[in-house]
Amino acid sequence: MLKKIAYSISISLSLLMLSGCAVSAPQIKPTQPIQQPEAGELKDSTAKVQPTLKRKVAIARFTNEAQYGKSNLFGVNTSYNAQKQATDIFSAKLTQSGNFIVLERDDLDLVEKEISKFNLTPNIVGADYLIVGSVTEFGRKTLSDTGVFSRKKQQTAYAKVSIRLIDVKTGQVIFGQEGSGEATSEAGTSFGLGKHVGYDSTLNDKAISAAISSVIDGTIKNLLDKPWRSYVLSAENGSVIIAGGKMQGVGIGDKFGIYKKGRTITNPQTGFPMELPGVKIATIEVISQFGSNITDEGSIAKVLDGNLASINKEETYVQE
Repeated sequence: MLKKIAYSISISLSLLMLSGCAVSAPQIKPTQPIQQPEAGELKDSTAKVQPTLKRKVAIARFTNEAQYGKSNLFGVNTSYNAQKQATDIFSAKLTQSGNFIVLERDDLDLVEKEISKFNLTPNIVGADYLIVGSVTEFGRKTLSDTGVFSRKKQQTAYAKVSIRLIDVKTGQVIFGQEGSGEATSEAGTSFGLGKHVGYDSTLNDKAISAAISSVIDGTIKNLLDKPWRSYVLSAENGSVIIAGGKMQGVGIGDKFGIYKKGRTITNPQTGFPMELPGVKIATIEVISQFGSNITDEGSIAKVLDGNLASINKEETYVQE
């Protein structure tokens, strides 16, 4: 009987030692779930890609409104540039989406120095929308669990961000959202064996990234809600050149309408300017394309119906 008890204790201690030596990889998660396609939903590869207007977007600023990362807290140095990290991550995610022309604002002084140093001709354009944000909460906690033969240490970083999307032409805030995220790492020892983990500074970046991920989808969706619209660059001899090409989802064979703009009036109810519905004056079909990047691409189209002989390009637009 004593042998059986000793054997059981030996097995239990061995398992405890193995589990105590384990070091878990950092866990990163937005605390607000991101919408994913439902199971069984398949994307139709033959479906027509809808044209996407590449809107010009700039991140005006991110601020750090949390106490952590501003100064020494209880004698502990917590200096961490959370606002800079949030700006860089948000900008990178917008650029990686491929849906926007992302303009530099946070480090624009570096661009201006380069222009001045090499006597370049500046061509800095304005944005259609500005993104203003702040890190409203940011902090860390460390939990320790000490047993007779083992010790476990868990570090967690938490971040919460708030963003606003502003229409530059009107100054109106058209979208706002808050999101949060956290990152956790864990390590343990048993009988002195295992990994002893110090302060994990990478958790700060991972928590900020998770928080940004929780708001990026809503921001992109709202930026893309406005219908695609392009403009006539040239019209002569039955051909029309319009802005936008393959990178905006415009393909050869696509058909569009050319509209004369409606009058712009001030809406007495809101005080904002509003454009009255346009009048269709022609239908065109794309026959070829040109350009090497998003800023210089265009499409050449033939006129299927209508008369563009005397149009004023400034008073027209192209739309599906």
